[in-house]
Order: sequence, then structure tokens, then C-alpha cells
Amino acid sequence: MNDSPGWASPGSAPSDGKEKAIPRPSDPQDGSGPTGQWSPEQPPPGQWSPPSNPGSGPGTRPPAHGWGGGPQRQDWAGPPAAAKPGVIPLRPLSLGEILDGSVSALRAHWRTALGFSLTVSVITQIAVILMQRYLLPEPTSIDPNATGAEALRQTADSARSTLISLAPVSLLSMIATLFTASVVTVIISRSVLGRPTTLADSWAEARPRVLPLLGLTVLVAVIMAAIMAVGIGPGLLLGSEAGAALAFLGFAAACVVMLWLNVSFALAAPALMLERQSIVAALRRSAKLVRGAWWRTFGILALTYLLTFLLTFLVSIPFTAIAVIADGTEVSDLFGGTAPSVGWPFLIVTGIGEVIVSTLIYPFVAGVMALLYMDQRIRREALDLDLARAAGLPGYGDNTPRS
Repeated sequence: MNDSPGWASPGSAPSDGKEKAIPRPSDPQDGSGPTGQWSPEQPPPGQWSPPSNPGSGPGTRPPAHGWGGGPQRQDWAGPPAAAKPGVIPLRPLSLGEILDGSVSALRAHWRTALGFSLTVSVITQIAVILMQRYLLPEPTSIDPNATGAEALRQTADSARSTLISLAPVSLLSMIATLFTASVVTVIISRSVLGRPTTLADSWAEARPRVLPLLGLTVLVAVIMAAIMAVGIGPGLLLGSEAGAALAFLGFAAACVVMLWLNVSFALAAPALMLERQSIVAALRRSAKLVRGAWWRTFGILALTYLLTFLLTFLVSIPFTAIAVIADGTEVSDLFGGTAPSVGWPFLIVTGIGEVIVSTLIYPFVAGVMALLYMDQRIRREALDLDLARAAGLPGYGDNTPRS
């Protein structure tokens, strides 16, 4: 690993099937023969005597404290603390250290990370508000008294309208997340080494990888959509009660497969950004790093998204209440069957809440992903030694063996 860290995957890492040479004992210095043979000059038999008690004879020195007959004392020190040139110690990380490392990096570089995230969030939210006001269709009203075929038709129309409304918003959010994640990943890689960084430097390093990162995200989305189509397609084609049951089972199976793949591919974005991998190689790299640690990765990701959900919920409640009061919208209209007609005050106030949430969530999640990637490489490939060398720590020269 070089000083500007390229984070290239180690060609001789144990996980790649190539191991470093194992140190062996040195040969005998006199060259008399192979190790393990007896010397021809042995003492005559019967000349050995057991050592005498060091304190039995006159004029002998008392034994040193802690050896022999003296009282024993535990003077052994614990293992030395791991080097910490930046926001994390250079050793396998715990869950708390990954979450705290992401927060610490954002706090140390808040002007760069949060400033960029705020700019992206404001631009994205302005575009979303304009689309909601002028381009997207009004939500379809549902008659709660409808039954039979009419109720099914209204439900299908409402689902179609919701998908049409969510598609452009989701696309904009995805693009905003990509831009933020690309810059924050570079910031995290510098923060681990304790190096300062600026927005210009981070963007210059991240910019060539934005299009591959977009391609990676689109490819993963297409894979997930194909899995869902294969799962529910046969049941929908049948169109009977048996088809509905088959579609439900296919939907459940597809969700399980999608969850497994999403966790397996969770580290593809950091691998693509930091190792300069191609799209397919980044997916394979992520699956390789997660292999054997799927449940741990799933738990960390689940807790991360739970924290982001709680933050979104806590911020959205007061802003939604203020928006309802400022716009004069009835609360019953928001949760009723009729489509609410909201005005500019409602869209602006809720948009401000979304900007606050996005500014905090986008870089935090990207930081967790980057540190989780580094943690897996430390555990599998001794990346901590490469990081220590790149940070210029003493005692980590080129000849330092990998653990």
C-alpha cells in the first residue's frame, strides 16, 4: 500500500491463496551436522548431580524476588494497545468502534463531509419538491366502501400511481447517495490514516469512480428486479387463487435471496472506490470479503439502518406537524382515503426536514460501509500493517511480517 493510499487488493494476501514464507529456525552455526543430533563428546555416566538449593549453603545469596522460593507476583503487562493514527485503532474492529469511527470521521471533517452532503441534499430536495408540485400525478383516491372487483381495481390504480410517484424520487435519492458516498469514502480512507483532506482533493480522487459506482448501483438494482420478477412472475401468469398463493411463496423466496445478495454485495462500493476495481470485480470482491462473516455483516447493517430509521422518524415528526399547521391541511386527509391537496408551505417545511435527515444519514451510512470494508480486510488480509506503513508509524517497515 502506497502513501496516497490506492488500497489495491494485496496480490499475496492469504485470502487470495498466496501465503508469505513462514520463518524457520536458523541452522547450526558450526556447520557440524543437521540439527537434532547428539554431540560425540558426552559427560561420563554417573557424574550428574541435582542442583543444590541456592539458599542451603553458607554465604549464598538469597534468591531473587519472584524466582524460586520467594513469593510470586503477577507483574505481566497486558498486550500493547493497537496503533491509532486516525479515527480507528489498527486492529479488528468491534461494532461500537465501526459506528463511532464513522461519527468521529464526520466530526473531524464536518466542513468537507457534511458541507458536501448538505449541498447535494438541498439540490436533490429542490428537484423533488418541483417534481411533486408540477410533474407527478396526484395520488389516487380510494373508496373505503368499495368491494369486490372495484376495490381490487382501486388498489391496483393506487399502487401504480404510488410507483410512478416514487420512481423519479428514488432515482434522485440514489444519485445523491452515490455522490455523497463517493466523497465520504475517500474522506474515511484519509481519516483512518490521520491525514487532513479538503473537498477539492476528495472530489478529485472520487470523481473518476462516480460513473462506475453508478453502473454498480444500476446493475445491483437490475439483479434484484430480475429476482423478484422470477419469483412472482409464474404466480401472476396463472391468475387464479393457486396463482396468488404461488406468487406469495415466490415473493417470500425472492425476498430471502435478495437479502442474502444485498448483504453479500454490501462492500462492493468501497472495493470499487478504494481498490479501483471494475464493477463485476467489485461484486466478487465484496462476496469474498463477506464470506464467512455474513451474519456479522447483516447485524451491523441492520443496526445501522435501524439507527437511520429512528433518526428519520424523530426528525420527521416535528417537521410534519409544523407543515400541517403552516399549510392548514387536515390530519385526517393525510391518513384518510382521499388524496390530500398540499400547498407550498407543506412541501417546503417537510423538504427542510428531509434535507436535515439526508445531510446526516448519507455520510454516516457511507462511513459505516467503508469502515466495515476495512475491518473485513484487517481480519482477512492484515490490512492494519499496510495502513500502519502508509501512516508512517515507527516499527512498521517493509519487512514487518503479516499476522
